[in-house]
Amino acid sequence: MADVDGVRGVSVQGLAQPWFVPTVRTVAADLAARADFDLDFISDLRMAVDEACAALVRLADPDKRLRCSFQLAADWMSAEVSVVPRERGAQVSTTGFGWRVLQSLVDEASVPTGDEDASQWVGIRLVKKQSAG
Repeated sequence: MADVDGVRGVSVQGLAQPWFVPTVRTVAADLAARADFDLDFISDLRMAVDEACAALVRLADPDKRLRCSFQLAADWMSAEVSVVPRERGAQVSTTGFGWRVLQSLVDEASVPTGDEDASQWVGIRLVKKQSAG
């Protein structure tokens, strides 16, 4: 776990297939627990990471990787999940029920896109903040 300016980072990757999603979900929950976030935080983050991974696996080329990078600070944690889509130009839906679930579980949910190694990728970025008190 790298530590830069009080922010620690961890990444995990595997094939973009449904069987890998529980591994990513478990890593998210374990990191949050070890960082001493409360049980509600851990539960919400675990469900949000699961939903993000499931949404992206549906779009992904199953022969490519699903990547998830976590960042942890004293009062927040983020997860950025990304895949190479099966079809060029595929996009994460931000209008459906699944997106509303994500928004209810975390403080910030966004869909960054970019170009890496000349391969288009799609992703979801989540930020969960520890509530005061």
